[in-house]
Amino acid sequence: MVKKKALIFGISGQDGSFLSELLLEKDYEIHGLIRRKSHVESQTTRIDHIIDQINTEYGDMTDYASIERFVRKVQPDEIYNLAAMSHVRISFDIPLYTVQVNAMGVANLLEIVRTACPSAKVLQASSSEIFGNCIDEDGFQRETTNKMPTSPYGCAKLFAYSLVRNYREAYGLFASNSICFNHESSRRGSNFVTQKVVKTAVQIKRGICDELVLGNMDSYRDWGYSKDYTKAMWMIMQHDIPDDFVIATGETHSVRDLCKYVFSKLDMDYMDYVEQDPKFMRPEELNRLRGDCSKARSILGWEPEYTFEEILDEMIENWESIFDGKKMDEIENMVIE
Repeated sequence: MVKKKALIFGISGQDGSFLSELLLEKDYEIHGLIRRKSHVESQTTRIDHIIDQINTEYGDMTDYASIERFVRKVQPDEIYNLAAMSHVRISFDIPLYTVQVNAMGVANLLEIVRTACPSAKVLQASSSEIFGNCIDEDGFQRETTNKMPTSPYGCAKLFAYSLVRNYREAYGLFASNSICFNHESSRRGSNFVTQKVVKTAVQIKRGICDELVLGNMDSYRDWGYSKDYTKAMWMIMQHDIPDDFVIATGETHSVRDLCKYVFSKLDMDYMDYVEQDPKFMRPEELNRLRGDCSKARSILGWEPEYTFEEILDEMIENWESIFDGKKMDEIENMVIE
């Protein structure tokens, strides 16, 4: 039996690593595009444990030639685009680059698929940021909710989302969007708020630092687990028709709730250590995200398995193990990202 071939853009990221593990369990032949970093030691950290089971090449979503060469060479059955400039706050600092990667990169990919591999299924990892502050009357955001993003990141993601729908309707491509709400794990980058809170709280507990500096404490997010969400992406690709699905937990928590839980798990009061700094505020704030994934539940049979608390417990345990395994003089020289 011939193995299915999957091509993953962004394979070295949090989602890419979990998706690769899932596809290996399902006996896929996996190919992944990696964006080169000058610090090569950290380039494949999340996939080093499976690197001998997958095929990787260097490329970039802004480089049409590298994407085209890769797609034509692999001729994949399924293409997952998880590549992105993924930090919303930083997208305000580098808006043009964000648009080049998150919007024009998807335009590159879709046009290449249309001309070089039109039978391939495409999954675009979209984002809840496309909704902005638009919320339905019942307090949820779903596939039909108005979309009015509040950041360069969200705007670029909405452009990409719309292109996927357009290429699906105009050219008959099997192109779907997974509209993913925030999802975390111990593989998340440490400059994202969940990891920043957990990492710094563990450092404070160990006397390595004495404060945590954040932006908006009262923004609410629907936080899920990355492994659950990549399973949803795969299920979307197995559906008999291309479509768009919200992937979320339906529960919302504030950054303040996040701090309270993490610090209390470490027997501390977050109010003794957390400070706010305007430099971490967004020029335009997104106040509340809460997803309704009833479409994914009813059509795909997908259910989130991890709770908010279980996700944070795993992240706390991970950072504790990291710091417990390091010498004190090494820890003291570590910089919070």
